[in-house]
Amino acid sequence: MIQQKCALVCGAAGFIGSHMVKRLKKEGFWVRGVDLKHPEFSESTADDYLVGDLRDPDVCNRSLDRTFDEVYQFAADMGGAGFVFTGENDAAIMHNSAMINLNMLESCRKNNSNRIFFSSSACVYPSYNQMDPDTPNCSEDSVYPASPDSDYGWEKLFSERLYLAYYRDYGMAVRIGRYHNIYGPEGTWDGGREKVPAALCRKVVRASDGGEIEVWGDGKQTRSFLFIDDCIEGTIRLTRSQIATPLNIGSEEMISINELAGVVMEIAGRKLTLKHIPGPLGVRGRNSDNKLVKEMLGWEPLISLKEGMGKTYVWIAEQIRKTDALTK
Repeated sequence: MIQQKCALVCGAAGFIGSHMVKRLKKEGFWVRGVDLKHPEFSESTADDYLVGDLRDPDVCNRSLDRTFDEVYQFAADMGGAGFVFTGENDAAIMHNSAMINLNMLESCRKNNSNRIFFSSSACVYPSYNQMDPDTPNCSEDSVYPASPDSDYGWEKLFSERLYLAYYRDYGMAVRIGRYHNIYGPEGTWDGGREKVPAALCRKVVRASDGGEIEVWGDGKQTRSFLFIDDCIEGTIRLTRSQIATPLNIGSEEMISINELAGVVMEIAGRKLTLKHIPGPLGVRGRNSDNKLVKEMLGWEPLISLKEGMGKTYVWIAEQIRKTDALTK
């Protein structure tokens, strides 16, 4: 009799974590989710769900009451530019996320759950390589000399080193993915922690006909965005590989924020004016360099930005419709 595989998803109420739970269940895993709360937009499909604070070592130990074949560590104190780059949340970001990673790694080691994926970020890359919006450098080997653009990036870089130390010293099968702006349905779209794809969709939905939407800065800063389904596929491939080297998980389809706003307006069939206002921006340009991940994993995104944004826009428009109906 083949024993059912078990997976633990930390941050299971979050955007990526909730999607990962669904994917693992489809693959036949027994899944435990753990987070501070339950998912906001749909009921978790996890077999077991623990509500608890992973900054607490006891919660981590209770989460790992058995040996798990795969552990996915998505839990973090995070948000979009409006949360990360204001400087008002730096201490919480660094303390909370570092505590989660310190506790989870040690609990995994003690409980022989040795295959663990850590969700790092493109924010680890040096700001000095991302000043030109047209030619940013985010190849994996460019991460040092270190100079992330935020304390969020510094914490991710510290945690990468922490995971790799456990790989070297204890032989744990640590896998690290550097995410580049993951988006899609069931992601945060309001409240201050949302990222730019969701924020632009919300603004376009709510704008008056012939009106305007606000964009921070001049809108010429560039980014690439990866649809959630591609993210989950890349994450699983990396987790089950033999590759301990941190790898980018992102799209190479770079676009300016002004152009992204244009894509959303085209999807919505609306003509609106962009109003540029002061706001936190991050680096001037950022784009995933997928050369290494293609070579080592044979992975590349399948969903174009326009297709993914179309799915995201439809979902956010429906959320706004439901919200407005409740407030009438």
